[in-house]
Amino acid sequence: MSQTEQWAARAQRALTPNYRQQPVALVRGEGVRVWDADGKSYLEFLGGVAVNVLGHCHPAAVAALTEQGRTLWHVSNHYFVPRQIELAEALLAVTPFARRAFFCNSGAEANEVMLKLARKYHADQGHAERNEILSTVNSFHGRSLFTVTAGGQEKYQHGFEPLVPGVRHVPYGDVAALERALDRKTAAFIVEPIQGEAGVVVAPPGYLTAARELTRRAGALLCLDEVQTGVGRTGKMWAHEWEGVAPDLMSSAKALGAGFPIGALLASEEVGLHLSAGSHGSTYGGNALACAVGLAVLRELTQGGLLERSRLVGAHLRARLEALTAGGRVASVRGQGLLLGVVLKGVRAGAVMQEARQRGLLVNAIGDDVLRLAPPLTLTTAEAAEAADLLDAALAAAPAA
Repeated sequence: MSQTEQWAARAQRALTPNYRQQPVALVRGEGVRVWDADGKSYLEFLGGVAVNVLGHCHPAAVAALTEQGRTLWHVSNHYFVPRQIELAEALLAVTPFARRAFFCNSGAEANEVMLKLARKYHADQGHAERNEILSTVNSFHGRSLFTVTAGGQEKYQHGFEPLVPGVRHVPYGDVAALERALDRKTAAFIVEPIQGEAGVVVAPPGYLTAARELTRRAGALLCLDEVQTGVGRTGKMWAHEWEGVAPDLMSSAKALGAGFPIGALLASEEVGLHLSAGSHGSTYGGNALACAVGLAVLRELTQGGLLERSRLVGAHLRARLEALTAGGRVASVRGQGLLLGVVLKGVRAGAVMQEARQRGLLVNAIGDDVLRLAPPLTLTTAEAAEAADLLDAALAAAPAA
C-alpha cells in the first residue's frame, strides 16, 4: 500500500465524509508545485481554491509568520492588537470606498457579518421592516445557515431547512429582474463580481454599475462578495475596480491570508459605524499571526509588482487555453485574470480532471462541463505553458461523455 493509500485509509476511519477528496495526499509545496506522500510532483492550479495567491511557502509569508510567531500569537479583541490595526490601515489604503474594517476567520464569517450589518444599519435608523436580503441564483456565499440561505444553490441547502427567512433570489446578470425585486423591504443586495462556485460565470458588462445605481435609488445597500475574486485574483486588487463601482460593504478572505485563515469585512464610514460595541465579535478575528501574513500579502501585491505581472501571465495563460478550442473539446474560456473557467464539450470535467492529475496537473471540476483554474499570482509564463500542455494531453485522453 502506498503512502497516499495509507493516508486515505486513515482519513476514512477518522474524518467525517463531507469531502470528496481526490486520491492525493499532499505533504509539501513550493511556488505552484506540490508533492504528494509518495514523492510525485504536481502543478497546483486550484490554488487551495483561489487562496494561495503567493503560491506555496512564499518567502515573504513564511518570514512574516515566523517573525510574528516568535513575538505574539493571540491575545483577544479585549485589547488593541497593533498588527490588526496595521492590516486594517493597509486594506483601507487600497480600498477607496472603505473607511472601516472588521476581521474574522473566513469568507463565510465575513459574509455573515456583512448580512447582519445590512439589517442592523436599517434597524438602527428605525426601519426594522427593511430586512430582506436579495441575492442571485447560483451564488455561493459560505456554509453558515445565513450564508447558505443567501447562496442560490439548493444542493448546499438540502437537509438544513428551515432556512433563514427574508432572503430572495434573482437571476444573475439580469438588471431588469433586479430592478423589479428591489422594494421598501430590501435591506441589501449581495452579489459576486464573478460566480466562482457556479463555474466561473462573469457578470455582464455594466451589471455592477447598474446594481449600484438601482440599490442607491431604492435605499438598499450594495454588498459585494469578493471572497474569491479579491486581493489580486482578477488582475486588480478588487474585481469591482474593473467597473469602478463603490459598494457599501465588501467581504474578503481566501487570498488575503495566502493560506493562513483570515476574513475581513470592509465598510463605508456611514455603514461601518453601525457595527457598534457588543453587536458582533470573533474570538480569533484579527489574530496577530493572520494579520502579519495579510500584511505580507498586501506588500507583495502593491510594492513587489506582483499584481501588474500577474495580468501579463494571466493573459498568456488564457491565450494558451483558448488555443485548445481547436481540439474540439473546449467550447470556451471564461473568467478574468487568474480565475478562469474552461468550458468543455463532449467530455466530462471529472474525467479530464482525473487525466490531468495523472499527468501532474491539479485542477477543479465544477459540475459536468467546467474546469476551474486559480493558480498563484506568482505563476510564470513557462509554468502556464506547461500546464496548458498537460491539460491538452488530458483532454485528448479523457473518454467521450
